[in-house]
Amino acid sequence: MKVWIPVVVASAVVLAGCQTPMTNTQKGAAIGAVAGALIGKGTGDHDKSRYVWGAAVGALAGSAIGNYMDRQEQQFREELSGSGVEVIRDGDNIRLQLPSNITFATDSSQIASNFDPILVDVARVLQQYEKTTMVVEGHTDSTGSADYNQQLSESRAWSVSNHLARNGVDTRRITIIGYGESQPVATNDTASGRQLNRRVELRIVPNRA
Repeated sequence: MKVWIPVVVASAVVLAGCQTPMTNTQKGAAIGAVAGALIGKGTGDHDKSRYVWGAAVGALAGSAIGNYMDRQEQQFREELSGSGVEVIRDGDNIRLQLPSNITFATDSSQIASNFDPILVDVARVLQQYEKTTMVVEGHTDSTGSADYNQQLSESRAWSVSNHLARNGVDTRRITIIGYGESQPVATNDTASGRQLNRRVELRIVPNRA
């Protein structure tokens, strides 16, 4: 797994992991909490983009968090109805699951042209709810070598992130992670299972005060 975030964020996640094992939800919250506290820009060294990560606009506290995320979730469901994108509520976080069969051609990190307007809708909602950070996660099935799958997962996550940035999402709100084949959601022994494992997920995390 590779995480394209500032050193301070990576350190926070590693330190938390040294104490007790972290669930995916806890990892996302830890990344979002530290990233949301950072201000300013830096330059990513990935050859597909010039990303920096860090600050959301404003912060949320207490009961305001749930209400804010409820409204954002509802807008995502309305905007993405029938698109093939699955909207999943995960505590105070929201996950958008983008299956590769509707997002990318086989073995490609170029976003399919018919999916372009759907990501425009995603970006529009994200711009309206600026008190969040987001983690763009790339995943693959187990076909091919682990190194190849790692690179493909990163490239697809970067493609989605770049698209969001071109459509107005502040790059300081974005963290990119490539998981390769390490986090399947279904068996890799069947074609249908492998299709589910080939995906990009956008994890949206409230910026806590």
